[in-house]
Amino acid sequence: MSTPPFLTLPLCARALRVETARGGFAALRAEPDGPVRGSALLVPGFTGSKEDFIALLEPLAAAGYRVTAVDQRGQYETGGPDDPAAYAVEALGADVLALTGALAADAGPLHLLGHSFGGQVVREAVLTAAADAAGGPLPWRSLTLMSTGPGTIDAGEAARTKLLLDALPVLSLEEIWQVMRQMDEGSGDQKQRPAAEVSGFLHRRWLANVPRALAVTGGHLIAGPDRVDELAAATAGLPVLVLSGVRDYAWPVPEQTRMAERLGARRVVVEDAGHSPNAEQPAATAGALAAFWG
Repeated sequence: MSTPPFLTLPLCARALRVETARGGFAALRAEPDGPVRGSALLVPGFTGSKEDFIALLEPLAAAGYRVTAVDQRGQYETGGPDDPAAYAVEALGADVLALTGALAADAGPLHLLGHSFGGQVVREAVLTAAADAAGGPLPWRSLTLMSTGPGTIDAGEAARTKLLLDALPVLSLEEIWQVMRQMDEGSGDQKQRPAAEVSGFLHRRWLANVPRALAVTGGHLIAGPDRVDELAAATAGLPVLVLSGVRDYAWPVPEQTRMAERLGARRVVVEDAGHSPNAEQPAATAGALAAFWG
């Protein structure tokens, strides 16, 4: 999961709920002080939330962009039913389309971004929109795939995700959290621990996940198909960016580079960042996004 570097919203941002034809979604919205150059919808990944993008809000607003980051269905403050059909990637893609329609009604066409599993969700939304448009224009200005890959996650990460899927039917989320903490402590990883406020948030966010959502979306991560060729056909004429850190535990960076080549996409690699450049190097990531959107 991504670890936000802080939780206090900048003055340009506020929390809100975006109402759509498919229900309401918890969100963070940042507004520029001056002229608006464009608007963007940011979709988080597996076990993530809108707070994964909190450090991007101020620099993107300063660059002139109205930005809305959301919790997907089943995540943190959006919630969802105990129904596996609600969390199939097709259903989550339909949620992105509904959010796009609701936000575009006020802001016009959006720049669309998906991080990690969120990248595969926005891909599904684009494929659905392209099929419905039958060759017509898509409802976005651009597409960014951040730290995501063409299909299943790396074998080592898939094995860890499988452990979670096996634990979900027999352990509570609190019990799983305690096991994960013990595994982190036993790994000898000396990375800097987050501040107490952020640690408490990560715990609350984990407990707020809908277990059924974790099961279905985790299953997609370890078995999802490669649909890059379909996406390349669907995005002909739509600017596409593939952005990652220089290292990534979920999808190898060279694999993401090959995906960009298959898509004919612009490629950006953020120095000194891993799977979450949005949280680890937000200034550089925001700069790359603003340059691409501009």
